[in-house]
Amino acid sequence: MPLTQAEAARTVQTKDWKLRYYEAGEGRPVVLLHGSGPGATGWSNFAGNIEALAEHFHVYAVDMPGWGESDAATVDRLDHVEAAVQFLDALGIGKAAFVGNSMGGQTSIRLATEHPDRITHLVTMGPPVGPVTSLFAPGGGPSEGLKVLIETYRDPSPDNMRRLVEIMCFDTARFATPELCQARSDAALARPEHLRNYVDGLPKGAPLPVWANPALLPRIQVPTLLIHGRDDRVVPFETSLHLLAAVPDSRLVLLNRCGHWAMIEHADEFNRLVTDFLRGTA
Repeated sequence: MPLTQAEAARTVQTKDWKLRYYEAGEGRPVVLLHGSGPGATGWSNFAGNIEALAEHFHVYAVDMPGWGESDAATVDRLDHVEAAVQFLDALGIGKAAFVGNSMGGQTSIRLATEHPDRITHLVTMGPPVGPVTSLFAPGGGPSEGLKVLIETYRDPSPDNMRRLVEIMCFDTARFATPELCQARSDAALARPEHLRNYVDGLPKGAPLPVWANPALLPRIQVPTLLIHGRDDRVVPFETSLHLLAAVPDSRLVLLNRCGHWAMIEHADEFNRLVTDFLRGTA
């Protein structure tokens, strides 16, 4: 029988946070970090990946502070790198591979620069990488996808959620289903404090973990796999080209017919890429 959300769900109290996470498998620890957006959780981002990766690794998909069933967090307390380190400490994990989508990739990159002793491998999918000069992507403010994301935080109705899910995917007919849009709307509305804290943080800048210091990117020494959708309308693939140029031991897989959710739209290929990468590098 397929692994269910209820079977995988766990809760841990760290130094500062009560965190929900989803656990499966055994062996080398692999931490999956979700992206931002109303209704985003470790399970909603990685339901199609946890069981497949757990055939080879000990997998932990975490709801970060301010998302899912984890503690709420105002923008002034939002430090996902510190939360990730506390999560490792609470479970007695010395170091782990980190796999992060969007905001989760941003957190994983920063963790690799600030806590290199706690990470063995880095995998990112569409992470924002900070203020860089763009050659190919539209300029002049937030991307089309980020604008819709912020609008949906302000009003996470099923209609707005559908707009958000559609802009995250390339194949909207297959992935932007009414069931998914309703489920994410329900999840967002179930924790109004998460919505309120995010929106309240917008005048101070979108309440996301701060960018990694670009000057420190060349110091990342762990094997790094960058996966990006060619059709990403939230974070353009150019950001992963910047990472590829900056991180010494890195490689990039650019997927056509793929939006911001590579792990969802191309789950089988994503699972194979990550498994082969983690098993094939020191």
